[in-house]
Amino acid sequence: MKKIHTIIFTGLIILGATSCKKYFDINTNPNDATSASPENILPQALTATGGSLNAFNTYGAQLGGYMANAGGYGAFGVAITYNFTTTNWTNLWSNVYDNLEDYQAIMDKAAIDPTYTYYSAVARIMKALDYQMLVDAYNDVPYTDALHGISKLSPEYMDAKAIYKDLASQLDTAISVINSGSSVLGIKALGGYDVLFKGNLSLWKQLANTIKLRLILHSSGKVTFANTTFSSDGFLTSDALINPGYLRDNNRQNPKWTTWAFSNTGAAGNKAWMPSTFILSFYDGTKLQDPYRGKASYYQFPQTPGNRLGVENSSVAPSPEGSLWYPATVRGGTTGNDTTGALKGPGAGMPVITAAESYFMQAEAVVRGILPAGDAAALFKNGITASFTYLYTKPDGKIAGSPAADAATYISTNASFLTDLSLAADTKQKIEAIITQKYIALNMVNSDEAWNEYRRTHYPTLVNTAGASGKETFASSVSESSRPDHLPTRILYPSSEGAYNSSNVPKNVGVFTSLIFWAL
Repeated sequence: MKKIHTIIFTGLIILGATSCKKYFDINTNPNDATSASPENILPQALTATGGSLNAFNTYGAQLGGYMANAGGYGAFGVAITYNFTTTNWTNLWSNVYDNLEDYQAIMDKAAIDPTYTYYSAVARIMKALDYQMLVDAYNDVPYTDALHGISKLSPEYMDAKAIYKDLASQLDTAISVINSGSSVLGIKALGGYDVLFKGNLSLWKQLANTIKLRLILHSSGKVTFANTTFSSDGFLTSDALINPGYLRDNNRQNPKWTTWAFSNTGAAGNKAWMPSTFILSFYDGTKLQDPYRGKASYYQFPQTPGNRLGVENSSVAPSPEGSLWYPATVRGGTTGNDTTGALKGPGAGMPVITAAESYFMQAEAVVRGILPAGDAAALFKNGITASFTYLYTKPDGKIAGSPAADAATYISTNASFLTDLSLAADTKQKIEAIITQKYIALNMVNSDEAWNEYRRTHYPTLVNTAGASGKETFASSVSESSRPDHLPTRILYPSSEGAYNSSNVPKNVGVFTSLIFWAL
């Protein structure tokens, strides 16, 4: 589809760049509007969103403490110093704006043909998700001036708070559009073209509510939303997974599997990264004892090797074929499949928002009074259990082991406010517990959201004193950041914006000094 700008990130191994290639491209001329129907646009647009989610997961895992550089590789450069340039992470920008063009095309066609009302509502919801990801990475971005093709090649940037406010309203509109759809004569059902919810409109409304809740929580009271209530459809209680029919085939595998495990031909994925000692400390007993999710997520746990970001020496272990995030003992590149954890297999769905994240958001919203009713402790427990369930679920839907029983044992064994919200002494401890458990649940699942949450709340707690170990902080040992946590605050606008939209791109943006509007 069309791109707002056309610089494409070709990838450096140190930054884990991934391809977002679509199963089929519906637009052969990027300068002309597509002639494809919404039925053809929607499945490839959702599939492209899955590719973007994979790229954002990589970005979040490397900045947010889940990954460290593995042994056998060097020259990690800005990946460990954090002194990013405008050429780093540009795929996040270009791929999402490309994807937004897809969803805008659906909405444009529905404006002419109301029988595509449901398609329009879905596109509106996914646009909100895409823009939320962009704002959380870049802050101000082109919004109302964007997606107008050649009529506005140099779109103005919009204040991030104003974008957040409008996204929440767009989600309310999407729910209203779905509810009014039954009155449209000859309205077309989503059916199999919907590779996320298979046409289940109730789940689409729950996703809209859940994204809106995320916007409100992220905004930290800095946005005055037009409406802070939610529809009676509620929030997600099951995992929202994009799956257009992923399978072991060229350009048809789950993109996370291709990046970190194996290509369809059996070639190893990215081996330059391994788990950080910081995240392993939440499983190995240093901070919390969690052999259950440890074994479900990591190869050879509890002997899984780790590293602190920035440490480059020969004593650091290399990553095995298939990566340390693939826990199965069968390591064949063309046979590995059907296991637990975050990678699971080439046919697994790509998570948009998991039930675990939804429950943790609801728990926080109850604690903060955003949701007027609800049991925060019960929602918190549901979040932990849902995390176990997601990790235990194989690509075919079968569940290995007993996630609910193991979650209950985990909670009682640790006997900490970090695992049992009823043990929290005050609101501060409750928020720390919720965000810490969310951090664990998002490990290599939707890592960018964990990075957002750290920047918003500064949880999980880091120790940043001189001599702090890799189990106490996930900041790189060679960080160039002068901030107290030794971390960056953001990435930079891509070089394409400086080249083609220089009059509008924000100036004097610093990796260590410029905050996303909701950040601390």
